Amino acid sequence: EVRPVESGGGSVQAGGSLRLSCAASGFSFVDHSAAWYRQSPGLECALVARLRSDGKLYYADSVQGRFTISYDTLKRTLYLQMNNLKPEDASVYYCAAAPGYTNDVGGCGGGQGTQVTVSS
Repeated sequence: EVRPVESGGGSVQAGGSLRLSCAASGFSFVDHSAAWYRQSPGLECALVARLRSDGKLYYADSVQGRFTISYDTLKRTLYLQMNNLKPEDASVYYCAAAPGYTNDVGGCGGGQGTQVTVSS
């Protein structure tokens, strides 16, 4: 079982930026679809961004134009660049991956997640 490790979270002021990273020992995102999710206390897990193995991108409406999902093949790392952060972006962020091109790319809780806090 692949256990992703998310990192890069922190505390920023509204309008700031963070870059989240996701990697897993011995795992490459090549030929996989990958996604970032977030979950806040009392709320359901929500899909934030998805990068399918065929290159198709998806962003939640709330982050469109501010967040960018990408992966570095050499570093075998998935990223989520988050710009112009808003207080409503505060959450625990998780990454997930699945083989092939698929929209069904897991959800929250595969790893420990990384906390993002945004102050107004």
